Amino acid sequence: MKKEGSFKFVFRQAKSKKIYYIFSILFAIIRMVLEIIPFMMLPEIIDKIIAGENNTNYYLLRFSIIFVLLFLSLIFKYISTSLSHKATFACLANIRYDMLDKLSKMSLGDIEKISVGKMKNIVIDRVDKLETTMAHIIPEVTSCLVGIIILGVYLFGFIDYRLGFAGLISIVLGFFFMSFMYIGNKKMFQNAMDKTNILNSTAVDYINGIEVIKVFGKEKDSYEKFKTAAHDGAYCFIDWQKKCNLWFAIGFSIAPAVLLGVLPIGSYMLMKGLVTISDFIMAIITSVAIIAPVIIVFSYQDDLAKVGIIIKEVNTILEAKELVRPSELKEEIKNTEIEINNISFAYEDKNVIDNVSLDIKKGEFVALVGPSGAGKSTLGKLIASYYDVNKGEINLGGINIKDIPLATYNKYISYVNQNNYLFNMDILENIRVAKPNATDEEIIEICKKCGCHDFIMNLENGYHTVVGSKGGHISGGERQRITIARAMLKDAPIIILDEATAYTDPENEVIIERAISSLVKDKTLIVIAHRLSTIVNADKIVVINDGKIVESGKQEELLKMNGLYKKMWQLHIEAKDKEEKLC
Repeated sequence: MKKEGSFKFVFRQAKSKKIYYIFSILFAIIRMVLEIIPFMMLPEIIDKIIAGENNTNYYLLRFSIIFVLLFLSLIFKYISTSLSHKATFACLANIRYDMLDKLSKMSLGDIEKISVGKMKNIVIDRVDKLETTMAHIIPEVTSCLVGIIILGVYLFGFIDYRLGFAGLISIVLGFFFMSFMYIGNKKMFQNAMDKTNILNSTAVDYINGIEVIKVFGKEKDSYEKFKTAAHDGAYCFIDWQKKCNLWFAIGFSIAPAVLLGVLPIGSYMLMKGLVTISDFIMAIITSVAIIAPVIIVFSYQDDLAKVGIIIKEVNTILEAKELVRPSELKEEIKNTEIEINNISFAYEDKNVIDNVSLDIKKGEFVALVGPSGAGKSTLGKLIASYYDVNKGEINLGGINIKDIPLATYNKYISYVNQNNYLFNMDILENIRVAKPNATDEEIIEICKKCGCHDFIMNLENGYHTVVGSKGGHISGGERQRITIARAMLKDAPIIILDEATAYTDPENEVIIERAISSLVKDKTLIVIAHRLSTIVNADKIVVINDGKIVESGKQEELLKMNGLYKKMWQLHIEAKDKEEKLC
């Protein structure tokens, strides 16, 4: 497939606002033409001056026209810049919308491969860096190219082509030296972006892990890692700048010096009668005028290279593989029974789920248990459609979940895990995420049923308490109970609890379990648990080991088998007894 160019990408992302770019370019070209017309008027004025014309009205009229043209060019420049900025801000917003929309359609496994620092860097910093370039480069480069063509045609075709070549000597020589700046530029910029991504990721890890770092006395090692990343993040730009400084200084010293070619050659031609005095003067003026747009176009070459690399990085998200789902439901979902038929799933090359089959009836309480890393959480996420299975199928109501739109399927599932996220909003709005049209009374009622109303009311601002980034202003147990209340407010027919009581103390665990029991009546409940005492009343306990179902049945049945579950149960009882003795 042919690779999409940077400008085509920008115009596509501008969507309905691309017309702003078109008019921005049009007004920029008009502005450039308005600035050039006065140059076209100068030969006649110069001839009149040389001829000794003393008509004041003649000069007043011409210079008044020039003033009006230059004033109009400023107005058109303002309009062009305003339109390009409007289009650019719309484009950047659309890029971010598309990236976030893409993330909602991607496999959770693919998302987790991207570090938080790199994600933030792409979505926020990288996209921001496109603003200045896109807002200016599109109208300015286009208009400057038009200006260069018009002035070039005028100088070579209407004045004297020999003086035209004389004016090009310093420009060509200057840009020859400046071209050395761009050797390896893409590689240097890519290196800078990679080092910046590493710095962002390291900084996020360092800040998020500061508590662990201090507890285990790893301040020196962790700080050295951050210091190294910060040093590399700075010096990749410094080294790049050092590489460019010499060539830039030489090139930008020579390129604008057009008179070094025009003056001696033009003077010689004037003495020999090869050009008129007015043509010589116009050659000087036009040569000086043409250098500005040439330098502007050339100065944007570096930005154009950066835009290409940034868009390439943005496309790592925009072109990422999506979960394969239709946009519309073709067949009605008749019930909420889940059928898992011979599914297998692997992270990279590591097989996590191996040929698993399981039926979960409507309203059934099913527990998934097993050693750490056995695959039980992965199976829960596959049921929740966070990943696509590599082999086999998962059906809901007899329909393969791959044939159900994500938005539709999500209405059937409430998923709560031990690391559920709270937004930096108050408690009411955090819970309302599950049901945007829910009233305050509905939310409070759910919280009462979930056993978290009392602790919320004891907070400084009650339900209007802002929980902080990731819910950091409240305890882990309180955060978990709020996420459970949020899941219950959604009122989905299938609830998956993945270690949902991991952060709660024994007393609150009992409260939550009772609340869940009353709230999940007639709902399908899938619980992934390490604390086996929380699932003894399950209709079906499924024991998973090495990605396979090794045992299945009720508590009593599994204990009689003398298999893995019984060993786990004995270890659980021993640990619980020790815990009670310590208390």
